[in-house]
Amino acid sequence: MDDLLDRLPVLLAAQQTMAIAAAAAVLLVLTIAFLLGGAARRRQEALQRAAEAETRLSELVRVQSEMQGRLSSMAETLSARQSELNQAVSQRLDGMTHRIGATLTEQTRSTHENLRRLQERLAVIDAAQNNIQTLAKDVVGLQAILSNKQTRGAFGQGRMEAIVADGLPLGAYAFQTMLSNGTRPDCTIRMPNGAPPLVIDAKFPLEAWNAFREAAAPEARRAAAQAFRRDLEVHIRDVSEKYLIAGETQEMAFLFVPSESIFAEIHEHFENVVQKAQRSRVVIVSPSLLMLSIQVIQAVLKDQRMREQAHLIQGEVALLMEDLSRLDDRTRKLQAHFLAAQKDVEQIITSTDKLNRRGAKIGALELEAPAEAETARDMPQAKVVESRTGLLKLRVVDEE
Repeated sequence: MDDLLDRLPVLLAAQQTMAIAAAAAVLLVLTIAFLLGGAARRRQEALQRAAEAETRLSELVRVQSEMQGRLSSMAETLSARQSELNQAVSQRLDGMTHRIGATLTEQTRSTHENLRRLQERLAVIDAAQNNIQTLAKDVVGLQAILSNKQTRGAFGQGRMEAIVADGLPLGAYAFQTMLSNGTRPDCTIRMPNGAPPLVIDAKFPLEAWNAFREAAAPEARRAAAQAFRRDLEVHIRDVSEKYLIAGETQEMAFLFVPSESIFAEIHEHFENVVQKAQRSRVVIVSPSLLMLSIQVIQAVLKDQRMREQAHLIQGEVALLMEDLSRLDDRTRKLQAHFLAAQKDVEQIITSTDKLNRRGAKIGALELEAPAEAETARDMPQAKVVESRTGLLKLRVVDEE
């Protein structure tokens, strides 16, 4: 194409020469013939150069077609890579979503299971409360059961042992242990921090109490009350003298009353005996008060075990915090990887868009610059036509 453009001034000069030769044909026939022969040769050379230009244009079109094929192949490759990357990212996200969903499902199931167990325990507690209320209403039937001292002692001992065994772990209590003075209290509870044990006595003067309850006449009732007061004071003094040993037991002891109603009537009708028991460091307790005291002791023992294991708990918490920090770092790294992958995908899409635009420009033959367009207006016009084979050809259009 550049050679053709270089030869265009020569063609213009040849045309001018032919015009001069035609004007001088009248003067010199031989000169005209010579000039016409030279013009024919130049015309033949111009046609030959046009053929060469057409060949070069065909070669350019072929190269352009190859370039378009390569660009199309590159665009397909980039599109396939982008699809593979999107698929890999989608698989990773789906896997993570599945694992998170499975974890949440497991936690939900565990929560429901814990709630179900809690409801079962609450139902058991409600049933136990109902049983306690029923037992309080049936206290009147104790007279048939506690008809003698052996039965009375066995019943009080049984209730006390059941309450202690239900509220304290094994090793925190003992029954019928011998003290240094040779006495055997019904129960001793080991206190935390190396403190002396707490003594519980389950014996109670039930015969005098039954006589007081059965007395109808005022004189008989006063006599029965006096006898019950005397027996209760004697028993309180025995507990204080036998079971309160300095340095070996606690400074106070529990006197267990196996009935809530008896406990209430003692505090109602024999308040002075209760005060005297307190001065003697003997506390009269009912089943509910004993249960409450056992719960307090259990809380103290648990607090002691917690303090003893505090360093282990702190170590476990430190390890837990390290695991949590490591999980946070890994999560942030995973987030950074996702952001980097997203940025790379955006850059790949931008590159493919640029390649598509450049391919479109090449396909539309938008190759000439504005300065070259201005120069082309001063040169002979050429028309690009499509041959039968589908290739583009350049045809020079004569100004004539």
